[in-house]
Amino acid sequence: MARKVLFLMSMLCTAGVPASALAQSDIFVCVDEQGRKTYQNVGAPKGCKKVDVQPILTVPAPKLPARPNGSPSANESRAVTPASFPRVDGETQRSRDNDRRRILEEELRVEQDKLTRLRAEYNNGEPERRGDETRNFARYQERVQRLQEEIQRSENNVASLQRELALLRQ
Repeated sequence: MARKVLFLMSMLCTAGVPASALAQSDIFVCVDEQGRKTYQNVGAPKGCKKVDVQPILTVPAPKLPARPNGSPSANESRAVTPASFPRVDGETQRSRDNDRRRILEEELRVEQDKLTRLRAEYNNGEPERRGDETRNFARYQERVQRLQEEIQRSENNVASLQRELALLRQ
């Protein structure tokens, strides 16, 4: 009974029921012979004390003033950075962007080569058996499973690198 009351109270609190609605019922803490505490909405005369539950105070957040045209001001559209934050000139940033693009393109090329090699070895789910796998079918199945996982990982890497390259400024 007591657990149901606590569960109900917690569910009502998370559902947005005001604390004043919950404060209308009395809550008692009862201690039994073994010293265990239980919380109840009805108190027995023996071993129970009424708990004084203070109302929960909430303060609403202040409302921001609305812009006349509804768009953010010029200062709000730019990211705020501290004055001591290091700045880079445009040419240096273009050079860094080009380096990043070059690195991503190289990583993509390497990953695509790896994917091609893995697919060739996988051979549509029937890779050639190696010497130690001719008699041990379980080992062969483990290698096939590992190849499937590596192919999936490599495909995900290629897709991620392509997304990164698409996001770079032209």
